[in-house]
Amino acid sequence: MDILIVDGYNMIGAWPELQKLRKKNLALARNQLIDLLADYQAYTGARVIVVFDAYIVKGTEKKQKNYRIEIIYTKEKETADEKIEKLVLEMADKRTKVFVATSDFTEQWAIFGQGAYRKSARELYIEIQEIKKKIRKNIKEIREEKPVSKIPLTKEVADFFEKFRRGQ
Repeated sequence: MDILIVDGYNMIGAWPELQKLRKKNLALARNQLIDLLADYQAYTGARVIVVFDAYIVKGTEKKQKNYRIEIIYTKEKETADEKIEKLVLEMADKRTKVFVATSDFTEQWAIFGQGAYRKSARELYIEIQEIKKKIRKNIKEIREEKPVSKIPLTKEVADFFEKFRRGQ
C-alpha cells in the first residue's frame, strides 16, 4: 500500500483556492484540504496522513481521523517537517512506497535521503484536479446508465409513477 504524507500548511499556502480561504478562515482551509485529500484517498486507495504544525494549535500532539484521513497536529515546538521525517523513518520499507507532499526544498532532500518519494505541492494539486475530473466523469457515466423503461411513457405519466413509488 502506498502512503502519502502531506505537509498541511504547506499545501494551504501553495494551492490557490486554499490560499484565498486561509485569509478568511484557516479552519475552513484545513477542512477543505482534508476534503480534497479524502477524495484522493478514496480514488487511489493510498493511506493518507496530513500533518499540521503546532504553531496554530498549541499543546500536546493530537491525532484524529476524518473520513479515512489521518490528521496529526504536532506537539508544541515540533514542526511538521520533524514529524514527517519521523513518520517516514517508521513507515518506509521495501514493500511500502512513502510519498511526501511538500514544496519545502530542504524537507524534500531530507525525506528523499530516508527512502521516501517526494511530490511538490503543485504536483499533488494537479493530480487532485485530474482525479476530480475523473470522478465527475464517472458520476456522469453512472447517471447516463439509468435503466430505460421498456414501455415508452410520457413525462407526466413517468412523474405520476415516480410520485406513487415514493408514496407521495
